[in-house]
Amino acid sequence: MNEQIVRALQAVTAERAGDAVLSVRGLSVRFRLRGGRSVAAVTGADFDLAAGECLALVGESGCGKSVLASALLGLLPGNAETSGSALLTGAGPGSGEAALELLAADERTLARTVRGRRVGLVPQSPAAHLTAVRTVRDHLEETVRALTNTPRRGRRAAAEAAAERAAFPAGHLDRYPHELSGGLAQRAATALALIGDAPLLLADEPTTGLDRELVDRTADELRRHVDEGKALLLITHDLAAARRVADRVAVMYAGRIVEIAPAARFFGSPGPRHPYARGLLDALPEREFTPIPGLPPELSDLPPGCAFAPRCPRADEACAVRPTFLAGRACHHPWGSERA
Repeated sequence: MNEQIVRALQAVTAERAGDAVLSVRGLSVRFRLRGGRSVAAVTGADFDLAAGECLALVGESGCGKSVLASALLGLLPGNAETSGSALLTGAGPGSGEAALELLAADERTLARTVRGRRVGLVPQSPAAHLTAVRTVRDHLEETVRALTNTPRRGRRAAAEAAAERAAFPAGHLDRYPHELSGGLAQRAATALALIGDAPLLLADEPTTGLDRELVDRTADELRRHVDEGKALLLITHDLAAARRVADRVAVMYAGRIVEIAPAARFFGSPGPRHPYARGLLDALPEREFTPIPGLPPELSDLPPGCAFAPRCPRADEACAVRPTFLAGRACHHPWGSERA
């Protein structure tokens, strides 16, 4: 736990020194539907991510985590509308990289200068990002060629080194995507994302399909990437993986970030303050193993006040008004208040 506290203090120090790699302000995403209707998938997301820091974005499926990541890289479908700001400021002081507003960047800019080079991506569905007629080795060597200055004779070794970092077995490098299990495809995608040593890495559920040993190994490799001075936005429902790698934790519910806290405090004492975040931890087998009652609301039918109120044991009439995000959480009755 002391190591997590040190990480959190380092992250705060880095942000105060202007070492942010990504600054997100008011990021919102709406999907246009038939009949003129629209659904808000992400609303008013605000956070900074510093070099040498991992921010874990956690929450139940469908809360908007992956939509947020896709918005940053311009990978949303055509019926999506984004607003707000997502400023990619570079790799830190002295990097020489010009700041770029990701939400305003055109596809040519994103494809040629951002994806893979300034922002690496471990996609949620890796099989969809692998070309069916090329082996894993082909994918890796082509990525080495495109993103690095490695000479031709060194590309094979560089590809194998990337596979080893992601715990991808060397004996499977000459297999095609359809010959891979879900876990192997996930590790192949992680290897591809690590090749460019991008200043910012977006990892969307990078431990899906892996057993606990490989989850820990993948988390440790991502942590090494961060410790080398890179920034990592880790999107996950695996709280054990988040605890292993994160400096800070952002909790998302029904499209909104409802709490941001240092990982040491979130997973330790005094713990998270938002009742939903508390519920996520209490549902873990090693804790109370008590599930949160009810189901998340449909994004097309959110209540007018706090979206979590129908599931919250602390809710009262005040929760009919949507809470403002203050002091790291959005809640009228956070844990640690007089109602605790």
